[in-house]
Amino acid sequence: MTRPLTDADKREGFIRATGGFSGAKQRWAKRVERGMTADELAGALAFELGIFGGSGGPDQLSLTFQGTGLKIWISWETHNHVTMKPTFEGKGTIAMARLVYGVNDPADRQLALW
Repeated sequence: MTRPLTDADKREGFIRATGGFSGAKQRWAKRVERGMTADELAGALAFELGIFGGSGGPDQLSLTFQGTGLKIWISWETHNHVTMKPTFEGKGTIAMARLVYGVNDPADRQLALW
């Protein structure tokens, strides 16, 4: 039986895929401080994801990720990234980065509500 992904699992997998590398915390802190447009954020995510990678192990989330298309696959079992739909892709990856890391868009003129 396949273990379903929770929102917390998706968040954890996203952070591991985009922020688990040396210096990533400092880079994200700088990005949050200055804010980023969608294009800038896409470039930053592509940098963090790299060409292609992944990780996994017993009782750990299985991750596959690639910078091209900003794709991240997350599951509780070994998966085939060719046949499985990505958990995050393109604009969805950008939206999740804004949510998880709190990166604002300096071009968004709407005032923050809180």
